[in-house]
Amino acid sequence: MADLNYHHLHLFRAVAHDGNLTRTAQKLNLSQSAISVQIRKLEDRLGHPLFDRRGRQLHLTEAGRIALDHADAIFAVGDELLGILRDAGRGLQVLRVGALATLSRNFQLGFLRPVLGQPGTEVILRSGSLSELLTLLETLNLDVVLTNQPPQRDATTPFVSHRLAEQPVSLVGTPARLKSTRNLAQRLATLPIILPSTNSSIRIGFDALTAQLGIRPGIVAEVDDMAMMRLLAREDVGLAVLPLIAIKDELQQGILIEADRLPGISETFYAVTLDRRFPNPMLQQLITLPLVVEVDRPDKPALNASGLTADV
Repeated sequence: MADLNYHHLHLFRAVAHDGNLTRTAQKLNLSQSAISVQIRKLEDRLGHPLFDRRGRQLHLTEAGRIALDHADAIFAVGDELLGILRDAGRGLQVLRVGALATLSRNFQLGFLRPVLGQPGTEVILRSGSLSELLTLLETLNLDVVLTNQPPQRDATTPFVSHRLAEQPVSLVGTPARLKSTRNLAQRLATLPIILPSTNSSIRIGFDALTAQLGIRPGIVAEVDDMAMMRLLAREDVGLAVLPLIAIKDELQQGILIEADRLPGISETFYAVTLDRRFPNPMLQQLITLPLVVEVDRPDKPALNASGLTADV
């Protein structure tokens, strides 16, 4: 398809994303009729209508959806080319990282530490929901997404999930809350519990554990942010179900202590990338490096884990 007119494709893509011809014409400072003519030429070239026109609204046909997917990929590659050459001209390496908004800051710092502050490098870090970040990854606006929720991979979204680290999960709380001697089952049955939200892997494992023990815990809070769970535990609202890395400072200062290691429950961290022809060389370095997270527990033996700092 050597004679495909990419200007026509560009106009079609703009209208498809806006869903409104008038709005697109205003943005591009073109007349509606001029844009309509260009899109009709593209439809003639492709041999299929791209829009189903219902009154003033434009809806993509099946062929239009296919064309838009390809147009997005084509222009994303163009943006990547410009970015690579622009950064090469400046002698600057840029790593664009997305991180799940609720993810441990310790994990993020540990992953990025090898490149932070390196001469000629810049790290751009964005946070958001997993769906938002994966969209940015697909359009090549991010090089990697850090998450504890790996996405499914299929033929249309070739995500690659790199398993970076796994942290055991414990029941933690203040010394005052844990001053009486109890075993795990007694604590779960009698003390207030702070849990992650129901869609997390930790929560799924916790629910399975309590069901196995025949216990219905008293839940006082359900939170999807590790940092907020840490703060609630510090305020002695209840015992929190957390990986120890999330409370490193509190463990060292004796503000919080580990009551019990929860059997069979862990938090796994991933770096999600796209199957790209020209991956970011800095990213390749980070993914292949071992991730070291160390957690000192004054009251118990140190974990066999890797160098992250306190979660904030």
